[in-house]
Amino acid sequence: MLHLANRDLRLDLLDPVADAARLGARYCAGGYVWQVHDRKLGPLLSGPEFPKPDPTAFNGQGLPESFRNRSRSGTPFTWSGEQGLAIGAGTLTPGGKENGTLAQPCAWTITPAADHIVFQTRQAHAGFSCELTRKIELAGRTVNSLTQLTNVGEAPLTLEWFPHPFWALTAGRARLALPAGTNLPENPGFAIDAKGALTFKRPFLTKDDSQFALLTLPPGRELKLSVDHPKLKRVTFQVNYAPSECPVWANAHTASVEPYLALTLAPGETRHWHARHGFEV
Repeated sequence: MLHLANRDLRLDLLDPVADAARLGARYCAGGYVWQVHDRKLGPLLSGPEFPKPDPTAFNGQGLPESFRNRSRSGTPFTWSGEQGLAIGAGTLTPGGKENGTLAQPCAWTITPAADHIVFQTRQAHAGFSCELTRKIELAGRTVNSLTQLTNVGEAPLTLEWFPHPFWALTAGRARLALPAGTNLPENPGFAIDAKGALTFKRPFLTKDDSQFALLTLPPGRELKLSVDHPKLKRVTFQVNYAPSECPVWANAHTASVEPYLALTLAPGETRHWHARHGFEV
């Protein structure tokens, strides 16, 4: 693995080659934060199978991020017939749990520095071409994830991006302080309490005992929230875009909010965005 560290935290990041067994078609290989360790308190992140040391690539752990090659309803984005492109992962063939099976992983150039690591790749497949740069930065108790995507092909590039953080539960439950005005449809797993926080209606019992729901966020606003943590004062999370859709998911080991960013890049166009985690004591 690759590492970033300061006096407060240590980050473990997957090496796209050495840690290929932990990777698949779902998550972006470059800039995949596998774990964040507090110097005194130990590991701070979870996952759907945590603390299993070898979770499936589909589930993963830590702070993975992803480009969707299909919409949640199955509409293809970066596909041409039987050929698909998983941006940040590699080329795809049909089938598998990850909206495609990884046929060939993409190659990365990795540039480390004292407080950050930069991952760069160029991909061309299925009629699409792009250049992707991912920068993971450690600043005090804050982890910044910065992404730049350029369409270097001749066809428009339409897709969705989302971070998929796996936060630790507190006594088997989670409490997420959400933006004022957030709503949630009736469901058997989650509720929003009188203070505007998302809570569990019941404890989940296994990795397969889970709940998925869609948050309705205040329109046109960047997402900012905080999460109770069993070892910390709280974890803060924010993205610098207004999500197009925002699932929330949890099982017996973890909880996650996934703010989608809908993207359409014309040939030659570049987009930048970032996500930020603060681990507060």
